[in-house]
Amino acid sequence: MPRGDIVVGLDVGTTKVASIVAEITPEKEVNIIGVGSNPAVGLRKGVVVDLGDTVRSIERAVEKAERMAGVDIEGVYVGVAGEHISSLNNRGVVAVSGSRGEVTEEDVERVLEAVKIISLPADREIIHVIPRGYIIDGQDGIKNPVGMSGQRLEVEAHIVTGAVTFIQNLLKCVQRVGLMVNDLVLQPVASASAILYPDEKEIGVVLVDIGGGTTDIAIFVGGSIAYTVVIPVGGNHFDRDIAYGLSTTLSEAERIKKEYGYALRSLIPNDELIEVRNIGDEKTRELPQRLVGEIVEARMQEIFDLVKREIAKSGYQDLIPAGMVVTGGTALLKGIVEAAKGSLDLPVRVGVPQRVGGLTEEVSSPIYATGVGLVLYGKQNYERLQPIKAKGGRLLGEVMGRIKRWFKEFI
Repeated sequence: MPRGDIVVGLDVGTTKVASIVAEITPEKEVNIIGVGSNPAVGLRKGVVVDLGDTVRSIERAVEKAERMAGVDIEGVYVGVAGEHISSLNNRGVVAVSGSRGEVTEEDVERVLEAVKIISLPADREIIHVIPRGYIIDGQDGIKNPVGMSGQRLEVEAHIVTGAVTFIQNLLKCVQRVGLMVNDLVLQPVASASAILYPDEKEIGVVLVDIGGGTTDIAIFVGGSIAYTVVIPVGGNHFDRDIAYGLSTTLSEAERIKKEYGYALRSLIPNDELIEVRNIGDEKTRELPQRLVGEIVEARMQEIFDLVKREIAKSGYQDLIPAGMVVTGGTALLKGIVEAAKGSLDLPVRVGVPQRVGGLTEEVSSPIYATGVGLVLYGKQNYERLQPIKAKGGRLLGEVMGRIKRWFKEFI
């Protein structure tokens, strides 16, 4: 197979930018052939706050992936997240227009347009319209209504919206690197495609992706997404808490979190003394490890309390017997499964990317869940879609149109 048949996922997060390059085999399998990661600069809580710094962060991650894969990257599938994201469920209805009373593709297009008729502020844009199920003359649970007979077609859909300016700024950064945007994908939706099992989605599961600046929550019921929300608290808050509590630098706090942090302090094997660097010099102090445990556990408990509140707000708390799958960089924190089980009283596992071959060891970590999910998304589209080349105001509209078509066919 020619090396040109590749797909690339670009995960632009608060703490890191990851570029994942994959080759599609003749058997339609996804083989990872390149991975590039670089610390993210210029982003805060998932949104761009400095164009120049963000562009440079993307450039470095893409260059690393290109060197490893031996390819020139031209188009990418970009993940979008941030606290500006919100969602709601809505229902649309149209009359079946076919002469024989059969639902056509045009009817489906019309009902998907009808479901988008919602009141939105001028500064917000619909990102995703995800059909959860169709209804024909009162008969629900229909996945694909085309060809079926009826007079009234309805759709229940999950609608995700975002701030137009934040989305445009992200697109500008990617374009300034010289890359074309193939599509935008909501990050928790991408992560779900990489780490969730179909059975989990069917019987009910909650995905919690704890990134650097935000925590993304997505609830799946009956095989489709039912609720999404973004909490503006993430892994960086642990670093700040440790830096403040131990009077040290943020970089030192991050090191301490990774080496000595436990999401549940009762799991700390020995209350040993650890070395902590002072601010402004190379001198170190010795402090009990339990202090780190107390700080980390308090912030972890706060995040899980917020997750529990959102699950209750969603109304699906009794419909998620598959429990919770936690992913993202913070999922590497020791004791996170035990802490989550204690807080939410649900089955919990850590989600790592699946369903890919090639350099699997390179991406076998929760931190690459979104990047691998973007590649799996691209696998479904690379033969059909050409990269988006529009500039200016038309760009966002074209991206949104492609996302809508993908969710109708893929989800």
